[in-house]
Amino acid sequence: MPLSLQRILPHAHATQALGIWLGQQLNAGSTLLLKGDLGSGKTTFTKGLGAGLRILDTIDSPTFTLINEYHCGRLPLYHVDLYRLEEGAIDSLWLEAYWDGIEFAPGIVAIEWAERLRYLPPEPLTIALTHQGNQRLATLSATKPAHVTLLEALPTDAILADEV
Repeated sequence: MPLSLQRILPHAHATQALGIWLGQQLNAGSTLLLKGDLGSGKTTFTKGLGAGLRILDTIDSPTFTLINEYHCGRLPLYHVDLYRLEEGAIDSLWLEAYWDGIEFAPGIVAIEWAERLRYLPPEPLTIALTHQGNQRLATLSATKPAHVTLLEALPTDAILADEV
């Protein structure tokens, strides 16, 4: 059964803490669709995700490189940023090769500006971040049973957030 929940993230540390918690919990083969306006916290979240995966490299936004790959953690992290791309160019990236785990080692795929995708991965975990004054509102939506179970276990105090 699909599940959607919301959390208020009072500061950047809470946004990063949400990423850390998910990075510690997610299994290989998880694809995260990160949605939100500029400055909504997508890269901050992904930095936390990398920390949760025990990736020691600096996590930077791949705005110009399009895809950053990190192989030195608990699982590989494939960080994608679609901000600068038009629809046709996005299709030519063959992102399915990452989320299908056929050409690349199965890991976590985090896609910033995922609303630009024409073709979606099967059963992604969607994280929409929106501005709420000086805070952020995170809306997490899952259809995959493992992700639903994960969201049901999300401890509010672990991410220093307030439940909506």
